[in-house]
Amino acid sequence: MVTRFAPSPTGRLHIGHGWSALRAMDFARARGGAFRLRIEDIDGTRSRPEHVEGIVEDLRWIGVEWDGEIAFQSARLAHYDAALARLQDMRLLYPCFCTRADIAASASAPHGPEGPIYPGTCRGLSKDQQARRVAAGQTHAWRIDMARAVERAGALRWQASSLECGDTQWVEAKPLLAGDVVLARKDAPASYHLSCTLDDAAMGVTHVLRGDDLRAATDIHRLIQALLDLPSPIYIHHPLLVGPDGRRLAKRDGSIALADLRAQGVDPKRLADDLRHARFPIGISLASA
Repeated sequence: MVTRFAPSPTGRLHIGHGWSALRAMDFARARGGAFRLRIEDIDGTRSRPEHVEGIVEDLRWIGVEWDGEIAFQSARLAHYDAALARLQDMRLLYPCFCTRADIAASASAPHGPEGPIYPGTCRGLSKDQQARRVAAGQTHAWRIDMARAVERAGALRWQASSLECGDTQWVEAKPLLAGDVVLARKDAPASYHLSCTLDDAAMGVTHVLRGDDLRAATDIHRLIQALLDLPSPIYIHHPLLVGPDGRRLAKRDGSIALADLRAQGVDPKRLADDLRHARFPIGISLASA
């Protein structure tokens, strides 16, 4: 068994990160498995080296220890390029030149699990049009032709489990609901969907513990696994922590940071024990189902 925790170095960790990391570590340790740490640092506009140091400091303060060396996505760019090339050879990718404003303004963009579904504007461009715009240096992302990809992969399922009972059940994957998602961003060499899926396979992750907000993403990751002949781990999606306003905790909102709790003199061992028993600081609670 191998589990992992994979934060992005875009700010200090908050209480929800600590809770999730402890759960992933404890789950593996209780079963004689390994727990790995991965830093998802390929967002060139937001990732900062000082945040990597902060993540390590925060995790060690709360008692989270990992096995082996820390894995960095920035060291795996060639693997992402190879995967993209393979998908291009399958004729499953196309360049997208649309901006977020273009997509938001489209009257034909319904909403899916992750927000507005891309209406397929650039998918309709001819190969010559696409090639000319790419050759001209026009900024673009690479999207997957979801309908074609699903047709190639066929019907798919993934295994879901829980921390409490450990039983697994099969879940039908419905990646079509997400539309033509981005696999290589304009400002990053790979999207979360592609990099996370490839990295979990490379690290030998057998059980992925992550928040309920990523449940729909699992359908997309299962499709990528099928297309690239990658193993599919068991997925355990846990509830999110929310603040007094009912919104999920987020770095950008200045949610309770582990660094702040440390500065206040909070006992880290007691905090870790409280989190393990779902006892959270005042105002923090589990999101309702």
